[in-house]
Amino acid sequence: MIPPRRDFLYQCGFGFGAIALQSLLSQKSAAAAVSSPLAPKIPPLPARARNVIFLFMEGGPSHLDLLDPKPLLNTLAGTPLPDSFGSVITPMGESRSPLLQSKRQWKQHGQSGMWFSDWIPQIADHADDLAVIRSCWADGINHSAGVCQMNSGSLLGGRPSLGAWVTYGLGTGNSNLPAFVVMQDNPSSVVNGPRNWSAGFMPAVYQGVRMQGGAEPIPNLNTPEGVAETQQRGKLDFINALNRNYADRFPDQTELSARLSSYELAFRMQSEAPLAVNLTEETAVTQRMYGLEKKETASMGRLCLLSRRLVDWGVRFVQIYHGASSKWDAHSGIEKNHAELCRSMDQPVAALLADLKARGLLDETLVIWGGEFGRTPMSEKGDGRDHNPTGFSMWFAGGGVRGGQTIGSTDDLGLRAVEDRLHVHDLHATILWLLGLDNMGLVYNYKGRPERPTLNEGEPFVKIARRS
Repeated sequence: MIPPRRDFLYQCGFGFGAIALQSLLSQKSAAAAVSSPLAPKIPPLPARARNVIFLFMEGGPSHLDLLDPKPLLNTLAGTPLPDSFGSVITPMGESRSPLLQSKRQWKQHGQSGMWFSDWIPQIADHADDLAVIRSCWADGINHSAGVCQMNSGSLLGGRPSLGAWVTYGLGTGNSNLPAFVVMQDNPSSVVNGPRNWSAGFMPAVYQGVRMQGGAEPIPNLNTPEGVAETQQRGKLDFINALNRNYADRFPDQTELSARLSSYELAFRMQSEAPLAVNLTEETAVTQRMYGLEKKETASMGRLCLLSRRLVDWGVRFVQIYHGASSKWDAHSGIEKNHAELCRSMDQPVAALLADLKARGLLDETLVIWGGEFGRTPMSEKGDGRDHNPTGFSMWFAGGGVRGGQTIGSTDDLGLRAVEDRLHVHDLHATILWLLGLDNMGLVYNYKGRPERPTLNEGEPFVKIARRS
């Protein structure tokens, strides 16, 4: 069942922002907002999902220790990779290092009997809501290329991110909030930085907006004391008049257009955003469910709870970077590394799934979990694993996805995807398809060339969806 606020937005065709605009802006400004590039659009295909929450585990989580058990790996541990598996190129050049056993305990969960390791017991409780894809593969062998491709489809920077394409294709669900929000669990710099949520060659208005996970998610949002709304409006109108005069003379500078839109958005956000990001509205039970009272889960817990509130208020695409600055990159000490990271995110992510489901939001919100690649079955530095883009796991939940299914497989050691292989372009095509967008039909013309989100490749894996 859709909660009252969502029901109101839905029935009004996302008209809540237009009501706010009439009270905040002049009639001229309101008319401009109607023709805004972020105005909501009807998807060309049947949409199973309306929003996305992408939980990005930066650095490359080990599928072999989380989602894809390989008994043969422990049987052959300590020996070199058999010649039958072919040659392997690894970033650190240790492809002949001995195989490293997985020390995890594995159990089947849910009515589906899906396998999960003891590192993610609370996520495992939602087995029947998850579609685990064990056959992902990518082209990027290092972090920069891998993170870039998982975000934009390309190994090289300069193309729009997936969130930007979704925003371009569908617009916003609430014109008083950003359409595309990015958050991270620590202050470190994400690999590639803002390039990951860039709009690339598209107008900058489609790029992601950074929010923080602390007590003040949106800095400097509130109007200073003693400054009236009319003063704020007057200052904004004056700045916009200067900017528009310049923009009229240089129409190709989309950054200026985006800045104009951001000023207007910031003004509108002053009335609505403080409510959307106010976690004190949540009950003590909800805050404990996300782990806000515990040091190890507080950061990710806040981000997951914020993401639920944001999609509830109409934000189209939310991306959370967990382990920012490649903390999942366990070239050594994988036991300590992954154990700590899993403890910090397992409860918050499980709480997000449970909370969305309880509020009737999971059906319309696609939740994605994964990193830029997986890890090798071979050891590195004795007790770690190297990068592995040739076979790794991700999972999808909600948004029309049929839960309780395992899709594809890797070989007997988890090195390469072998069945139902899904490249990053296929994954992106699947996400877009669930949102009602055709990856080959979603086109932005740039310098006379039709550009598409998956570089003219990729097919949606339609079997992931619930049977009608």
